[in-house]
Amino acid sequence: MFIPDPHSHARPAEVQVRHLALDLQVDFASRTLRGEATWQLTNHTGATELWLDARTLTVEAVLLGGPAGELTTFELGPDDPVLGQPLRIDIHPDTRVVTIRYQTAPEASALQWLSPEQTAGREQPFMFTQSQAILARTWIPCQDSPGVRFTYEARVRVPAHLLALMSAENPQQLSSVGEYSFRMEQPIPSYLMALAVGNVEFMPLSTRTGIYAEPATLPSATHEFVDLEKMVGAAEELYGPYRWDRYDLLVLPPSFPFGGMENPRLTFVTPTILAGDRSLTSLVAHELAHSWSGNLVTNATWNDFWLNEGFTVYFERRIMERLYGRPYADMLQVLGHTGLHHTVAELGADSKDTHLHLDLAGRDPDEGLNEIAYEKGDYLLLTLEHLVGREKLDTFIKEYFARFSFQSMDTVSFVAYLRRELLDKEPGLEQQLQLNAWINGPGIPAVAPPVSSERFAAVEAALQSWQQGTPAATLPTVEWSSHEWVHFLHGLPKNLTQAQLTELDVAFGFTNSGNAEILSAWFPLALAAGYQPANAPVEQFLTKVGRRKFLVPIYKALLATPGGPEQARRIYARARPNYHSVATSTFDTMVGQIV
Repeated sequence: MFIPDPHSHARPAEVQVRHLALDLQVDFASRTLRGEATWQLTNHTGATELWLDARTLTVEAVLLGGPAGELTTFELGPDDPVLGQPLRIDIHPDTRVVTIRYQTAPEASALQWLSPEQTAGREQPFMFTQSQAILARTWIPCQDSPGVRFTYEARVRVPAHLLALMSAENPQQLSSVGEYSFRMEQPIPSYLMALAVGNVEFMPLSTRTGIYAEPATLPSATHEFVDLEKMVGAAEELYGPYRWDRYDLLVLPPSFPFGGMENPRLTFVTPTILAGDRSLTSLVAHELAHSWSGNLVTNATWNDFWLNEGFTVYFERRIMERLYGRPYADMLQVLGHTGLHHTVAELGADSKDTHLHLDLAGRDPDEGLNEIAYEKGDYLLLTLEHLVGREKLDTFIKEYFARFSFQSMDTVSFVAYLRRELLDKEPGLEQQLQLNAWINGPGIPAVAPPVSSERFAAVEAALQSWQQGTPAATLPTVEWSSHEWVHFLHGLPKNLTQAQLTELDVAFGFTNSGNAEILSAWFPLALAAGYQPANAPVEQFLTKVGRRKFLVPIYKALLATPGGPEQARRIYARARPNYHSVATSTFDTMVGQIV
C-alpha cells in the first residue's frame, strides 16, 4: 500500500518502478550527465500512463521495451517551484520496460561541480550528488518518493584519471578507460541514489569497512575513523545484523552542505569532522545508524521524517555509549536537548512545525530538516526507555527493524504498531507517555525526563570560575573534547568585552582552531563584540566550508552587526559558487540573492 506523497507527481499505486538500469556519461566541461534510464515496471492496474518526477531535465526520447524498443509519446507537465515537472509517458497495459534518454541541466540542484581549486588537492575537478530530500529528480527521471523502493545497476563513464563511486558495490581502484559498473541488489528509495566522481583513493580499515578520500585527505581520514569497524559491530550488537554488505565512507570536499549523507554502502561525510582527536565521530555513528533507521525502514513521506531521524539519533547515542561510555553519550544528549529548545523557541512553542508528524504539503521538505525530527524524535524514545526500561525498548526496536526491513513506514502505522507491540501490554503506559502530545502536539511534553551530563557539570564549574576571576589559562581543560569546548562557548555571556575575548583566545586559540564545531560557536561571539582578529578567519571559513549547520549561525551573527549586511553580501558573493544548492536556497533568502 502506498501512502499519498505530497512531494511527488508519481502514481506508484498504478504503475510502480522496480529496477533501474542507468547508463550515464559524466561531462565536466558542460557540467551535465547524459544517457539513459531504463526502468522495469509493475503495472498494478492495467494503466496506460507512467508518471515520473523530473526537474530541469531535458528528455530527448522515451522507448517502450528497452533501449532498442519502440518510441512512445510523453509530456513534461507544468513546472512547480517545489516539485518540478511531472513526466507522463504513454505505455501499454503490458509494458514492462521503459527507457528514457535524457540530459541534466548544468544547474541541476542535486549536482555540485567543483573546480580543482575547490578541492583538497587543487588539481582535479570533483562532482557529487545530494539527492535528499527531493533532488534525485534533477538527475534521474524517477518516482521520487521515499515510499517507492527499487534495485539498480549502472554504467558510468568518466575522465580516465578520475574514480566514480555510487551508493552500490564500488570499485577500489581506477579503471584505465574511465568506465565503471555498479550494482545495488537491496531495494532503496530514490533519495539514496548517489554518485561521486573525483581524484579519490581507497584505504581499507577492515574486511568490510574503508575510506575513500582525496589523496591529500586520506591519511587524516583513516586516522580519524579507525574505530569504524567497532562502530558497525556495536550497532549490530544493539539492533541486529548489518544488511548492506560493506560500510565505507567517502570524505567529500568542504562544500558538502551536510555533516553526512547515509547513502547505502557509501556514506558521504564532510571533512569538517576531521578534528584530529576523533571527537566528532558521533556523526559517523549517526550515518551508520541510518543503515537500520532510514535505509532499512524508511519514512513513507517527508511528513514522517522523524521516523528516520528520531530513531537514528537515539541509535547513534547508544552506539557512542557502548564504545566510549555513558558520560560521553550524555554530553551528546545534552547538546541535542539544548538544540531542541532553541528550535522550539525559534519556531514558536505552539507552532505545528514542532509536531513530530508534519504537514509539509506545498513546501520544500527541507523545511522539516531541523531539530524537531532529530531531537524531539529521540526524546520520545528516551522517554519511552525511561518508562519501560532499556531491555523492553531494545527488544521492540530490534523486532521493528527486522519486521519492516526494506519497507516504508508512516506515522499512523507506526503508532498502531507501537500500541499493539508495547503500549497496550501495560495498562496506563500510553497515558504516562502522552503519545499523542509527542506526535501531534507542539513543543516538548512535560512528561519528558530531564537530561544531564557530569562532564558538562565540570565545564559549567570551570565557566563559573572564570567569570569569578580565575585566569582562563589556569582552567582544567586539558582533557576536554570538542563537545566540552562547544558547551563552554555556548555558556559564555553574549556581551563579552574585547579584553575577555582576547584572554580566552590567547589561552585556548579559538580563532585559529582547526575544529569547525568550535569555530561555529566562537565566531558569533567574536562578531557580536567586534573582535577584529576574527574577521579574516570568519571570511576564510565562510568561503571554504559549505556545511549549512555551521554557516547559519555565523551569517546570522554577521548580519546583526553594524555594517554586517553589506559585509555578509560581499562575502556571500564570493562564497556562493562553493556552496551546494541545498545551502544557497537558505542563504539566498537570508543574505540576499547574489546574481
